[in-house]
Parts: sequence; structure tokens; C-alpha cells
Amino acid sequence: MYELTIISDFSAAHRLMGYEGECENLHGHNWKVEVSVRVKELDNIGLAIDFKTLKFELEKVVEKLDHKYLNEIPPFDRENPSSENIARFIFNELAKSLNSSSIMVSKVKVWESERAAAAYYE
Repeated sequence: MYELTIISDFSAAHRLMGYEGECENLHGHNWKVEVSVRVKELDNIGLAIDFKTLKFELEKVVEKLDHKYLNEIPPFDRENPSSENIARFIFNELAKSLNSSSIMVSKVKVWESERAAAAYYE
């Protein structure tokens, strides 16, 4: 099994509904996103997936969040845009866009600060 990891980032504002504390107020983060994918076999030139392709697919997902008020965009207009939910959203969107039986998204980790991150994996 091979695992590849790439990193991206985006800036966005959000508020945590029902949270008792400062995070219930509108605030923003410069989020860092780590994505890992796994493959069992390499292609005929020894690659799991071209990093360029993986970065392009991740950027299409991140673009939906960048410089947005997350509470106003689906699915976060119905659920809290917590780091945990953002990680799951990116995981699912990337899994759909890669849409391959050989490439599996293994984990998405979303950092809301240098010292706080949440990961989603199946």
C-alpha cells in the first residue's frame, strides 16, 4: 500500500451555533488542509497518482470554501462548520471527484490554528 499526502489552505469565517463561548461569535481562520490518499498498485511509470492531479482536485474543493462565510454555504447552512465537519466535507467531496476504485482518500486533517486540528477518515 502507498500513501501520498498533500497540503493546501484556505481562509474563511464561521460561527459555531449553540456553542457557549467566544466561538459562537463570527470569527475566521486561516485553515490548513492535509489530504492523504492510498493506492495498492503503482501505474506503469511508478506513480500512485500525479501530485498535480491530486492538488488540482483538492483545490476545486477548497475553492468552494475559500473567502466564504461558511455558515451560508451548503452543507454548513444546516450543520455547524466545525473543524470536524469541514474535514468530513472535504473528504467526501474529494472522494467523489477522484471517483476511482484504485485511489482511496484515507484521511483529511483540517487545522484551524497551528495547535488545533481535526481529522476525518473511514
